[in-house]
Amino acid sequence: MLQNIDPLITPELLYVLAAMGHGDEVAIVDANFPAYRVAKTTCHGRPVPLPGATAPAALRAALSLLPLDDFVEFPVRAMAPDNPAERPAVQAELQAEVDAAARRHWPMGAIERFSFYDLASHSFVVVHSGEGRHWGNVLVAKGVLRAEVARSG
Repeated sequence: MLQNIDPLITPELLYVLAAMGHGDEVAIVDANFPAYRVAKTTCHGRPVPLPGATAPAALRAALSLLPLDDFVEFPVRAMAPDNPAERPAVQAELQAEVDAAARRHWPMGAIERFSFYDLASHSFVVVHSGEGRHWGNVLVAKGVLRAEVARSG
């Protein structure tokens, strides 16, 4: 057992998140996402399953360890719904997790559905949550740990 690690962080997920470098992306996807097909071309080569986790809980767990990439405008980008006027509740919850981790409001970007599939296939890893709601998919870019944070942590 390890202390201060979110219980959703499996040994495989801990390894993969630690192996990522600055700018690498993790795709956190819902249960409907074609995770096994898409993950074949990622750096990790297979999805990391979190079948009992919602997408917001999986994102919260990942962000408990990952710094967000502050060199880009949108370090977290969600799959855009087919209807651009729609804002699914799951995406509002994902946004709340981003804001909590960043300790400020940091808007998520949006990616068209088929572009999201392509970008996810080039990510470092796909984390396959058990989220049953549609549009519970985000790409998260890993940032760097600042020296002052690394020394105090």
